[in-house]
Amino acid sequence: MDGGVLNNPRTVEEVFRDFKGRRDALIKALTIDVEEFFQQCDPEKENLCLYGFPNEKWEVNLPAEEVPPELPEPALGINFARDGMQERDWLALVAVHSDAWLLSVSFYFGARFGFDKADRKRLFNMINDLPTVFEVVTGAAKKQEKEKSSVTNQSSSKSKSNSKPVKMPKAPPKDENNEGLDEDEEDDEHGETLCGACGDNYASDEFWICCDICERWFHGKCVKITPARAEHIKQYKCPVCSSNKRVRPS
Repeated sequence: MDGGVLNNPRTVEEVFRDFKGRRDALIKALTIDVEEFFQQCDPEKENLCLYGFPNEKWEVNLPAEEVPPELPEPALGINFARDGMQERDWLALVAVHSDAWLLSVSFYFGARFGFDKADRKRLFNMINDLPTVFEVVTGAAKKQEKEKSSVTNQSSSKSKSNSKPVKMPKAPPKDENNEGLDEDEEDDEHGETLCGACGDNYASDEFWICCDICERWFHGKCVKITPARAEHIKQYKCPVCSSNKRVRPS
């Protein structure tokens, strides 16, 4: 299958990069590219799987034919449940199985290349520092409320009278004598804010936009919104919230 294992990762850092590339691909399929993903998961087709590749590309395809497969396989038949449940619930279900698959692939590499206890623990800790696909897709990150409150207090993106997406505020200029202290304070305030699309952390030099429906924050580049375009949007809806308005056949 094209885009699968380009180079077998052999170190903890290489396995983590492989994990992160696959994870980013799956998150993209379930958020930014959700319309295309939905259409490809036709229930009339055979058992389909969602694959994420290290190059951050995703693919909906039939499972590998070889037995046993070269790598652990993702959940089979995700297309069959598509029209039998609410789209949000279906996406969440695919996300949960995607998380399980990502872990199985990473620890398959760990076993194959003889990672010891310390290596396995370090790999798990690196993976565990990232929100799961499920948390990104559903907005269920454990500290979401704290992050949302922190972002709201530190930005002028929303007023009480009307909501308008704007750029996240940059941290004030650092005083050279207190540079270390300022960095710590900024990390505390913004470091745990997560993009609803890619799951990466807040960075003060990037443009962010908030969905007025689910109130999750996104990198502008992840949802293809520029600062200039945001100025003309009265109510912003992220790709997932926008897709929920589609009429489904009964």
